[in-house]
Amino acid sequence: MDALRRAGEITGGIRGTVLMAIEQRPPLSRLAKLTVALEVLLAIGALGGGLVLVVAPRGEIMPLPLSALAGSPFDTYLVPGLILFTVLGIGPLFAAALAWRGHPLAPFAGFVVGTALLTWIGVEIAIIGYSNEPPLQAIYLVIGIAITAAALKWLGEARVGRRDRPGDVDRAASGAH
Repeated sequence: MDALRRAGEITGGIRGTVLMAIEQRPPLSRLAKLTVALEVLLAIGALGGGLVLVVAPRGEIMPLPLSALAGSPFDTYLVPGLILFTVLGIGPLFAAALAWRGHPLAPFAGFVVGTALLTWIGVEIAIIGYSNEPPLQAIYLVIGIAITAAALKWLGEARVGRRDRPGDVDRAASGAH
């Protein structure tokens, strides 16, 4: 019985700590919410697509011909699947978690996610060409541009917010670069 009571106390303490942390985190701006939503959307697609490519690297599930990899450093879709799963799947979730916690690096992480997606699409088009059936490249290109643009604007707002805090030095006004 004592063990159950202690477990309840520990669980209650953890729940209280989590709720207190959520209450203390600053509210997310519209740009932060937009960036997080796009990061989560990207992560869902990349985790699913990456997992399919890792599980069936010869295109057994997703109908991708291995001939599309001609001229690339890859013989199968295994390595691209791993990159897709980790960099564009787990990476955006990490960036979204930073934003949710109100971490000061969250806007920069969003920018990194956006530029990583734009780089991925650019390299993909350079290696296998552009395909509009289905128009996934175009859709993810737009998502990459939106994440990058929102994160850049968010970065600008975050910098202004830091300069407006009492005790912070305005580098532009002081002439420091």
